[in-house]
Amino acid sequence: MSVMTVDGYSARIEYDAEIDMFRGEILGLSGGADFYGKTPKELRAEFRRSLAVFLEVCKEKGIEPRRSYSGKFNLRIPPELHERLAIAAQAEGKSINAVAQEALEQRVAV
Repeated sequence: MSVMTVDGYSARIEYDAEIDMFRGEILGLSGGADFYGKTPKELRAEFRRSLAVFLEVCKEKGIEPRRSYSGKFNLRIPPELHERLAIAAQAEGKSINAVAQEALEQRVAV
């Protein structure tokens, strides 16, 4: 699996052996949008077309195209990891949330 980005939107790209094409699914949208292509160039062009259609429909219907996120989520981890995280945070004079946020930011850094 790979990720392709166009105009600030990202899509997960997978190869579909049944149809011998690449399939892309645009991520983080308030609805669904996918596209297909045989080559990277064709895939990127189809990504642009699919995104344009999706954005136009959203505009016509008055819908925000991007999914909104609250900034809050629950995370379940083993008690031992929770303890190590708490100790590491205390040692750095930070909250568990601050240490976890730093780790998550490093993981998704572009």
